[in-house]
Amino acid sequence: MANKENKKQNQMDMIYGAHSIIELLKSRKRKLFSIYTTKQLPKSYKRVEQYLPKSVPNIQYVDRLVLDRMAGTTDHMGIIALVSPFQYMTDLKKIAGKNFVLLLDGVKDVRNLGAILRSASCIGVDAVILCQKNGALITAATHKASAGLVEYLDIFLAPSIEYAVSQIDSLGFNFYMAVLENGKDATTIGYKRPICLVIGSEETGISKSVQDRGTLITIPQRSPEISYNASVAAGILMFLLKHNS
Repeated sequence: MANKENKKQNQMDMIYGAHSIIELLKSRKRKLFSIYTTKQLPKSYKRVEQYLPKSVPNIQYVDRLVLDRMAGTTDHMGIIALVSPFQYMTDLKKIAGKNFVLLLDGVKDVRNLGAILRSASCIGVDAVILCQKNGALITAATHKASAGLVEYLDIFLAPSIEYAVSQIDSLGFNFYMAVLENGKDATTIGYKRPICLVIGSEETGISKSVQDRGTLITIPQRSPEISYNASVAAGILMFLLKHNS
């Protein structure tokens, strides 16, 4: 019986925090299975409550320490939801006809990923492509860092950066590769649509195997000895490319 229950748990995603759960419920893309909260209802539950379906399948009232263990963090705001898994898209041919897509190559920090996805949603990026090899995927921490806005994005999953670039290139996209140095000043370029902006790993940047497939661009900064956080750089570049193309 325990094995059956564990298998069922593995077929669900855990989401925590009021913003994440509210946006998930508003988007109506995923099924809600259960809510976990404290016996003394937190303020976050009252914020979420108005968006809950009339018949919530299962509400569990537990000690806050139970929530800490479930989430693996204390940053859950007293409420956790178990929902159906996030559905990635896999057929990259479906980005044909889009004007602006974001390709992430080896972004490993789940919170950086969440912050990038939050900016992508706010700026109006048409699609985001994640690479399964060496990159972070969508977790509860990612979802919270995005304030739940991952629910409004078309997110594709490619096996590798090389595969993604090959597929996107075949659709006629113009690649702009974010690099720390030796790139063109990103504020001086007129960008040509359709655009694929590539953001690389926090530590090593964009894979050398694909850097020659597009225009290298750099954000001007005061000193070359330090650099923008990956999510900050991504936000700046997404805004620049969106409004200069």
